[in-house]
Amino acid sequence: MNNTIQNPEVWLRGPLPNIPPLLQPVAHALLQAQEELYTYLKDFPDTLLWERPGGVASVGFHLQHLAGVLDRLFTYAKGQALTEQQLNSLSLEGKSPTPSTTTQALLQAFDTQLTMALAQLRITEEQSLTEVRRVGRAQIPSTVIGLLFHAAEHTQRHVGQLLVTAKVLVITVSDQK
Repeated sequence: MNNTIQNPEVWLRGPLPNIPPLLQPVAHALLQAQEELYTYLKDFPDTLLWERPGGVASVGFHLQHLAGVLDRLFTYAKGQALTEQQLNSLSLEGKSPTPSTTTQALLQAFDTQLTMALAQLRITEEQSLTEVRRVGRAQIPSTVIGLLFHAAEHTQRHVGQLLVTAKVLVITVSDQK
């Protein structure tokens, strides 16, 4: 039997409990990203986390950014400004917090942020989705649904970039052996 049928993508598994219907695609995309990260980074060597083949962003950067962007966009969706801690975290994206930072630790940071994002989706009322929210210091207008959708698509975009970078790094290392 085809593995795709046995384990379809998250969006094909049906509605997620307690997630408002209009926010199901956001939750599905975020959970799909999580599954893909764990699948494709299962044996990823920590020694390659900060490598930048051809000058592209490192796997470590993408993992930090994935957690950070969820935090920031979901903060804006609540109608809140970013805190100093969030701004500081943004400035540190792409930098190894410690020489011993692991892929697993960065995945766990993403998991924590994803858990908080799903909790926020559960309590987001559908009638609030078109409410205006301001983004960044420039206070650029968006909406709750715009921010939540962007969080999902931005996450998917970075997961794709991360997976290609990880694959290139692993192939390059195996070719050198």
